[in-house]
Amino acid sequence: MSVLGGRHPLLDGEPKVRGALRFTEDAIPKHALYAQLILSDYPSALLRRVDLGSARRMPGVVAAVAAEDFEEVDLEGPQSILARGRVFYVGQPIAALVGTDRESLADAASLVQAEWMPLPASLDPVAAMRDDAPAVLPRPKPEGSGEEVHGAVASSSLGARRPPNVTAVVRQERGEAHAALGRAPIRIERSYRVPAVHQGFLEPYSTLACAEDGDRFTVWTPTQGIFATRQLTADALGVSPSDVRVVPMPVGGAFGAKVCLLEPIACLLSRLVGRSVWLTLTRREVFLLGRAGPAALVDLKLAAERDGTISALSARLIIDNGASAGFTAGIASLLLGSTYRIPNVSIEAYEVATNKAPAGAYRAPGAPQAYFALESAIDELASRVGRDPIDLRLAHAVTEGDLRTDGKPWPRVGLRECLSGAQAHPLYRAPRRDGEGTGIAVGGWLGGREPATAACRVEPDGRILLQTGVPDITGSATALAMIAAEGLGVDLDEVQVSTGDTATAPYAGVAAGSKTVYALGTAVGMAVASVRRQLLEIAAQELEADPRDLVIDQGEVHVRGVRSRGVSIAELAERSLRYDTRYRPLYGQGQVASLDQSPMFTVHVARVSVDTDTGGWNLTGYAAVQDVGKAINPLLIEGQVHGGSAQGIGRALGEELAYDGHGQLRSATFLDYPLPTSDQLPSFEVRLVEVPSAHGPFGARGVAEPPAIPGAAAVTNAIACATGLRICELPVTPERLAGARHGAFR
Repeated sequence: MSVLGGRHPLLDGEPKVRGALRFTEDAIPKHALYAQLILSDYPSALLRRVDLGSARRMPGVVAAVAAEDFEEVDLEGPQSILARGRVFYVGQPIAALVGTDRESLADAASLVQAEWMPLPASLDPVAAMRDDAPAVLPRPKPEGSGEEVHGAVASSSLGARRPPNVTAVVRQERGEAHAALGRAPIRIERSYRVPAVHQGFLEPYSTLACAEDGDRFTVWTPTQGIFATRQLTADALGVSPSDVRVVPMPVGGAFGAKVCLLEPIACLLSRLVGRSVWLTLTRREVFLLGRAGPAALVDLKLAAERDGTISALSARLIIDNGASAGFTAGIASLLLGSTYRIPNVSIEAYEVATNKAPAGAYRAPGAPQAYFALESAIDELASRVGRDPIDLRLAHAVTEGDLRTDGKPWPRVGLRECLSGAQAHPLYRAPRRDGEGTGIAVGGWLGGREPATAACRVEPDGRILLQTGVPDITGSATALAMIAAEGLGVDLDEVQVSTGDTATAPYAGVAAGSKTVYALGTAVGMAVASVRRQLLEIAAQELEADPRDLVIDQGEVHVRGVRSRGVSIAELAERSLRYDTRYRPLYGQGQVASLDQSPMFTVHVARVSVDTDTGGWNLTGYAAVQDVGKAINPLLIEGQVHGGSAQGIGRALGEELAYDGHGQLRSATFLDYPLPTSDQLPSFEVRLVEVPSAHGPFGARGVAEPPAIPGAAAVTNAIACATGLRICELPVTPERLAGARHGAFR
């Protein structure tokens, strides 16, 4: 019986439900010291001096340090461990305390004094591009800040002259867009604003570090990628990666944010005090210095014939990356210009630095911003020309062989199948009541490509042990176990998955970008195939049969059609491990360099009811149709779609990192930053489409990124359907919707 396609629960689901899973905070040794960071109150300022004298004299304080205490470490710029001489955003760490308990550190922190010289700050990304804008970064340049890690690679260029605070410019051209816009009978021209949003994970950043033998460190941390964390930590400390051992801990939510943040400073503090140091952040600190998803402004123009045939797209994207170089403009512009067949395209995307917390990755980085603008404009065009919104999209949806704006052809994709599935869905076809509207939106992701290795061995009791180097944050371990069980003909409960640390695990990349099962699953399949061959070879000798006549089924190798003539996997494993055996141990390895992407698409359908008098609206129905290539585990995939949909809808419901005119974050708690609640979300209906990938295991594509992309556009399109009002700025607050009724936001 095939394991693939079964609705199997998470392997670690039971300990999670029982509260038995040990997170980082549950594993702090009794002898460990605690650490606390002191953060900047200014968005831009010279840091003249940090007075730690009073804090050092407090009972329970073991050490109080600033950048001057670590002269051997490079501490320049906004990404440094501690600020040296200048701060670039409110929340940047300027000092650290180490003590015996949290209460003592909290008292000592109140005594830390700093001497500042405030500097002019650039807070608005458009203003930051002006010639007279205060410079944000000391040396504006691309930082290589993670596009490969998160599967967000796309072409970019710097250009001959860049505006101030612009770290990169991406330009993509096809045809003659400006000429086509000038002669088109139908034009849609809007500006769309998407605010910065936080990942909203439950477990705060938390790291335990232990310095050993000088410059050797062990770090226990809830990371998405142990090898990336090791490299980034080693780079920050100026040591060799082999001197840093990263031990993965269970991750209590990440969504792109947990690769490396606290690990370097925790290591330095441990080396300083000679004991293990645990550093965790409060919720407010998570908001202030965490790497959230960037804000974006998209000026977009569509040109079309009177029947709706799109002739041109022109767009200008401005990505507000806070005090960082950013990395999302390339993927955003590529998706914006390549999802539909449009002959004339002109896109310019700007990565802009401002004096706010550095931006990072959040589930499908760059894609929600691009698709909010694109899908809103496509929907408005459909309404303008009187065409069904899905029919118009079907007429322009890319298929295999169509060229992207970077000149590369699309491989086989399931966009049209998803659109057709959404069009047939009852939620889309059902009649609408007064004040009710239905909206749809597309979301796409190119998919990651990354090398990966995996190992597989058979234990003496016949159980299968998979060894990987990727933390399980999305149920990937369960999917990998299913691939192994399928390949070896055993039950799923006979497979164990072990995620080692950087000293023992086979190499793998970061669990991000919808590429874990896609890349690592292929490596697992190769390792399992090797073990399968070895099992058949040993069994052939034991049974005196031709290996081609043997089958593996239900934990046993037997002659095809003669089950009584067989031997169990456990027996074969035991014989391969005897002292005087003639067989090699049953052990297989898989190595893959995943160079080919397998793009994935989804289409979401939202139904809303709107009270135009108050500006209130409710989501009454929601459906998602997604191409997954091959549904290895539909239950877990549906869970990914549910979570991603909620995050996408959250952008419309009220999520926003709101800064005031002084660079202060006004939504730094869950009281001020409203995550979607169960009473705001209907039951999600999920339909999976299977258009096989040519490269993923069993044809599987990535899953996790697409569901988080189209939610906001689907909601605002549904609101437009109900009211005729176009909302071009998120979130959709009652004030904004009521204002649109009076023309303020139309």
